[in-house]
Amino acid sequence: MDTKELLKKVRKIEIKTRRLSDHIFGGEYHSTFKGRGMTFSEVRQYHFGDDVRNIDWNVTARTNQPHVKVFEEERELTMMIMADVSGSELFGTQNQFKNEIITEIAATLAFSATQNNDKIGLILFSDDIELFIPPKKGRSHVLRIIRELIEFQPKSKQTNIAQALKFLRNVMKKKAIVFIMSDFIADDYKQTLKIAAGKHDITGIRIFDKHEEAIPNLGMVQMEDEESGELMLVNTNSKTVRKNYAKFYSQKVNYFKDSFAKSGAGSVACRTDESYVKKLLGYFKTRG
Repeated sequence: MDTKELLKKVRKIEIKTRRLSDHIFGGEYHSTFKGRGMTFSEVRQYHFGDDVRNIDWNVTARTNQPHVKVFEEERELTMMIMADVSGSELFGTQNQFKNEIITEIAATLAFSATQNNDKIGLILFSDDIELFIPPKKGRSHVLRIIRELIEFQPKSKQTNIAQALKFLRNVMKKKAIVFIMSDFIADDYKQTLKIAAGKHDITGIRIFDKHEEAIPNLGMVQMEDEESGELMLVNTNSKTVRKNYAKFYSQKVNYFKDSFAKSGAGSVACRTDESYVKKLLGYFKTRG
């Protein structure tokens, strides 16, 4: 992709997702993810109805007028976006591939965090850490994140969610708001997730295509494993084949739901042909 085409794509995504964050998500994000607590703001004269526990006795004694300390919510937070860039994200039978939906959701969340003056970082992972961008503030930083999500070429097509969560724990020493975006066609991450969720506010966003849920009856079809590259002939006429695949897929989905529920983390499922806006708003409102 040349520079001109890349900038055009970045701009298109910015316009769409910034509008969403400005008019829809900004307020929901603020009310859903609270600051660390209350921090001192100023001292002013006491007014009738003020909490006497907030009286600043030093200033009161010095001025001979009652004064109170004013506190405000400490809003500054850190958001970490963790995006799966393995081979299975390059799939989609509707308008967009899974990785394109991931990019849009990530951009919307990042601009919402920017509205609240929060820092945003990025982890791109496959079965290894492909890219780490430390948390930082500002529009130019968000645009860099969008550029990487659009054009980054991973070295591996495999997936290891547990490895990504271990990396998160190592690099983020303070509590962060974490969004993990993947199709979650993986396992063996339950325990690692539980440990990470004990420290961070984690939400898993499962992106999937409706044709991943069940194999249609199309006769003998050549299929390719998106992560291994292996080609195979699959007899989709066979009820047993379709049943076994449906069972396999259902197990992965249930593992995702169970892992996030038992770790105390949040979870959202977004199909590529559905509105991720409605899904995320519903999630924010439930949490808020």
